[in-house]
Amino acid sequence: MSKELSSLSLYVKNERKKADLTQVELSKKAGVGLRFIRDLEQGKETLRMDKVNQVLAMFGGELGVVPLDREKWYS
Repeated sequence: MSKELSSLSLYVKNERKKADLTQVELSKKAGVGLRFIRDLEQGKETLRMDKVNQVLAMFGGELGVVPLDREKWYS
């Protein structure tokens, strides 16, 4: 099964590599399991937002709402 990676999964993987961290090291520093990091980097579609935010906080980020069609929502 081929799955296109999301921008979130690519962001985490790229930031982890820039920080010279292994998946194991990132999981320990972020306080999440290794399996969670692997799932996140592989683009799993169903992940706990609180845990995603724990990982993103390591790189100065957090999840947020981004309108897909501003005219639809703000007209």
